[in-house]
Amino acid sequence: MDSTLPAVAEELLKEIRKAFQETSHGINTFSFRLKFIFGPSAVPALDLVDRRSVTRVVSPSGRTAFQVLGSSGKLYTCYSSCHFCTCPAFGFTVLQKSECLLCKHILAVYLSQAMGACQELTVSEEQLTSILLAEEEDEG
Repeated sequence: MDSTLPAVAEELLKEIRKAFQETSHGINTFSFRLKFIFGPSAVPALDLVDRRSVTRVVSPSGRTAFQVLGSSGKLYTCYSSCHFCTCPAFGFTVLQKSECLLCKHILAVYLSQAMGACQELTVSEEQLTSILLAEEEDEG
């Protein structure tokens, strides 16, 4: 994970990862801190993780992106390397208004990785390109 998130957020995600690797610790231990740091994104993100809505999409070259099936049924593409999501909430509440650190989708990506709950899908380079270009077409 890159260090563009505040240090306290990075540290909490590291603690969650460590706890789940060592003991399959319950997320309830961290729920208060998650809500404090990530605000209103925390509970919906945990719901997405519980529903196993996060898929890591990997190509043979090693390029990765994440797809998150949102609560509305729409599929969003997230990039953990730059903390970006294609959902409208990310653009509005995170980038424009600076009300949240992350949207629920990108937070679900980080939590699912930390908790070992991320699904994985291997695709060809062409399929990954299509996934990435489909998002650009939706926006334009």
